Amino acid sequence: MIGRLNHVAIAVPSLEKAVATYGGVLGAECSEPQEIPEHGVKVVFVILPNTKIELLEPLGENSPLAKFVEKNTVGGIHHVCYEVEDIIAARDKLKAEGARVLGDGEPKIGAHGKPVIFLHPKDFCGTLTELEQV
Repeated sequence: MIGRLNHVAIAVPSLEKAVATYGGVLGAECSEPQEIPEHGVKVVFVILPNTKIELLEPLGENSPLAKFVEKNTVGGIHHVCYEVEDIIAARDKLKAEGARVLGDGEPKIGAHGKPVIFLHPKDFCGTLTELEQV
């Protein structure tokens, strides 16, 4: 059901510092910052030959990411994202298998402008998992 690894998301307290590390120190190509208010984040994608790294900064104190960054003051891996061909079919199969879809279960539009859902970390080896329709 799952396809390629789309990205690994790293929560950071400062996108500016994270871009300086990935773009400057490591020499990677970084996208322009993008605010996504409906998810409460500001993102930059680090473009790699085989996948992407999504750098996430909380967008305000009410961001779902704010508590994560508060607990992990230097940042840390937040989630992994896998590609699926049909997000509704994937969601329905996973729910039938007992997996928990976070939120109201309906796909939302993610940073790439495509439908995404998140799966409960306790159902996936302690890892918050995002599925993105491609």
